[in-house]
Amino acid sequence: MLKKNVLTILLSVLTLACLSQTVNWLPNGDSYLTLDNGKVIRVDLPSMKRTTLIEADQLTPTGAKQPINVSSSVWSDDNKKVLLGVKTTTQYHKTTGEVWVYDTESKKLTQLGNGLRQNGLMYAKFSPDAKNVAYVYQDKKPNSVVYNLYVEDLKSGKIKQLTFDTKDRIINGTFDWVYAEELYCRDGFRWSPDGKSIAFWNTDASKVRNYLMLNTTDSTYSFVVPVEYPKAGEDPSPVKIGVVDIASAKTKWMNIEGDPRQNYLTRMEWVNSNDLILQQLNRKQNESRIMLVNSKLGSAKKIWSENDKTWVDIEPSWNGGDNTGWNWIEKKKAFVWASEKDGWRHLYRIDINGKESLITKGDFDVMKIYLIDEPNNVVYFSASPTNATQRYLYKTKLDGSSMPERVKADELEGTHNYSFSPNGKWARHSFSSHLYFPASEWLSMPNYLPIDEKKSLASTLKADPNGKQISFFQVTTVDNIVIDGWMVKPKDFDPTKKYPVFFTVYGEPAACTVTDRYGVGNDSQFGGNIADKGYLYVSVENRGAPAPRGREWRKAIYRKIGIINIRDQAMAAKEILKWNFVDTSRVAVHGWSGGGSSTLNLLFQYPEIYKTGIAVAAVGNQLAYDNTYQERYMGLPSENKEDFLAGSPYTHAENLQGKLLYIHGTGDDNVHYANAEVLINALIKNNKLFQMMSYPMRSHGIFEGAGTRVHLANISTHFLLENCPPGGR
Repeated sequence: MLKKNVLTILLSVLTLACLSQTVNWLPNGDSYLTLDNGKVIRVDLPSMKRTTLIEADQLTPTGAKQPINVSSSVWSDDNKKVLLGVKTTTQYHKTTGEVWVYDTESKKLTQLGNGLRQNGLMYAKFSPDAKNVAYVYQDKKPNSVVYNLYVEDLKSGKIKQLTFDTKDRIINGTFDWVYAEELYCRDGFRWSPDGKSIAFWNTDASKVRNYLMLNTTDSTYSFVVPVEYPKAGEDPSPVKIGVVDIASAKTKWMNIEGDPRQNYLTRMEWVNSNDLILQQLNRKQNESRIMLVNSKLGSAKKIWSENDKTWVDIEPSWNGGDNTGWNWIEKKKAFVWASEKDGWRHLYRIDINGKESLITKGDFDVMKIYLIDEPNNVVYFSASPTNATQRYLYKTKLDGSSMPERVKADELEGTHNYSFSPNGKWARHSFSSHLYFPASEWLSMPNYLPIDEKKSLASTLKADPNGKQISFFQVTTVDNIVIDGWMVKPKDFDPTKKYPVFFTVYGEPAACTVTDRYGVGNDSQFGGNIADKGYLYVSVENRGAPAPRGREWRKAIYRKIGIINIRDQAMAAKEILKWNFVDTSRVAVHGWSGGGSSTLNLLFQYPEIYKTGIAVAAVGNQLAYDNTYQERYMGLPSENKEDFLAGSPYTHAENLQGKLLYIHGTGDDNVHYANAEVLINALIKNNKLFQMMSYPMRSHGIFEGAGTRVHLANISTHFLLENCPPGGR
């Protein structure tokens, strides 16, 4: 549910910036590319020498006064050509824009898609020999939107259509809303290694009913905005894999076992120019199958599978949010895969025949794979065996012959992140914690030494003076569950007085709130340091959150969203309310998206604890959210509908006793405004008074339109101050 949106809301921009370690490495691993004032620069390591590869005026089209505004770049394998994304826009998970090619040898800048709507190109990529570019074209017509694959010859400029669907919402080479939102699938086609064919996903979104949003603000007469959206209990769009021959433009469909409306195809890559490998999940997402597919015959063979009593996490959900690529080793005779089958997320070697062996060993979770360094028989990964709020760099032998070890035992406590060069010789290291401003350095590996001591963390790290206001803690609930939390105290905190406590909550399996990094304690919804207005600002992490505390911790929430996470939050709050500086009569809670749902459930199910709540964009009825997310964590409504209802806030609306401000955007394509109306009706039915703020045609993030974010912060803060007065007493 709402991964990207939730993280955007929960974390400040600075926090995300410090954690983002994407480096545009060149294949040699000893240099990377960056943009600087319109120039494309190559930076060499370890000298840090900067070489201009493309000047700004070389990116200025003929007759134009300004260079194109580049938003993304993809280089050919020979580093002689670069694809440039320009004027990209994203709506309902569809990112479209212009695509240009710059040839560094001929110094020629060319726009692709001549004769097509040039800002309708998607996911352009070079053929292996860089002579052609393939892309998806979003063709908008009066009564339909279709997506087809095209290939363009860079020498002649000739454009060739490869797929030919004309029916509304038939999607080739990318995906529908729910695949993109919940399965991280957006780029939906792959060049074969020999460049003679393209494998692609085909999605028939016409089989899914549209959710109809009503736009009443952008014209004199209102109009409908449709979004294909399968709600819980509805079948997902049928998806299949095709392989199109470039020369003939003929497609061969792969024969993959299983009803396409009862299974998901989540990942797919080429093994060689003949065979594909793919992952299939069943509808309940508790069985994962890896298959080899012969692209010429279309035949599929299962080589490995696993089952879980709850659900199987796909790799993009914890390892970077991208469904492209495959962790190949041994010249594609084996690959690295992750499983929680022994109670922890561990890495396994699986060969092409399905034989597996364990790589990482121990009672800990692999949180992210940084580098599989096959020449040196090492895999680097993120883990934190003893503190679930932090991250550290670990390594182990790729063949599983050693126990994992922490690379730098004397690192500062907090969150460490890395981007390794492809050759494993260099790494960009960033550090963040509640005590320090974000900082980064370049390291030489494997000796873990700064390239430049003057620019090392030791030389540049600065303490955040506000960090001393923040403390991390643990409480043990009446259910004997150990809960992590953090608290921000006011600068003028007086331990002899009692203060109101203001909880921020998410509570669902898509994100954590209790992490030791810069930005903890700040929230843009309330203008920043809310604690300094006179609150104890607190967050606690319930079971079900994706923290590195083992499979049982994360999956205890299965079929109990809205129940077990809410109880953990409430029971942790009860322990906190025992502290002698907490005023139990002034307790507030707020959250956005899944956190909005949690806020409502806390107010309704535990009114003796929570007196004031501010809920934004909440799922009021779990049956109204998308099937892929809700069914993954809750099962199928046809089998256990009562669980969906028991965890839905509107079911408990009759218990509201405190003060509630509910906020929602009417243009929310993620958590539909219908959720707000179901909740409102339940509150009206039970004669419960509350306040409501709707934002016309704002999306799930409620950021569009002049003054929106300022207004949101003001109305939220005003409601809090008025209904949960600040300050020590």
